[in-house]
Amino acid sequence: MSVQERKERERAARERLIVKTARELAERQGWDAVTTRRLAESIEYSQPVLYSHFRGKREIIGAVALEGASALAAALRTATAEADGPRARVAALAHAYLDFAEGNPAVYDAIFQLDGGLPYAQEDTPEPLKDAFAALVESLGEVAGDGVHPGLFTETFWAALHGLATLTRAGRLPPGDAESRVDLLVDRLAAY
Repeated sequence: MSVQERKERERAARERLIVKTARELAERQGWDAVTTRRLAESIEYSQPVLYSHFRGKREIIGAVALEGASALAAALRTATAEADGPRARVAALAHAYLDFAEGNPAVYDAIFQLDGGLPYAQEDTPEPLKDAFAALVESLGEVAGDGVHPGLFTETFWAALHGLATLTRAGRLPPGDAESRVDLLVDRLAAY
């Protein structure tokens, strides 16, 4: 292995460590706790080293969002692969999405709430974000109904899931009715 290859491998490992540490810190203490100073201390590198990878917190949030989008896409595909029939796939997708949001609140915020400097719904949207949306379309497109554009239906269903996720997390919805909400959403929006 050449010196250049070793340096590139070490740089990539440092970058993964920064993103992993930011995610862990945000999950434990919230995004306000994620500062370049705290990250530098946690990974035992200087702040200039951190800035050699990311221009600041916004880019770190973006990197966490991209990794999170990949994880969300994988979770959705895993959940829907086991489901038998369109309704079961849509219900599995809804549960997997809401479980991801509940289990990874800081990552969910990085993907959908915070400014990570990433373009959404545009030509230059990064591939992990496109893939997460594609994972939704794969199950939702088949239940959009006649004459309904699958992408538009997916956006609407996704918006409903996002609303459920954020309102539930904020304590705005009674927790005992979570299953009924998913059933209602699936039954009313998805045409089988």
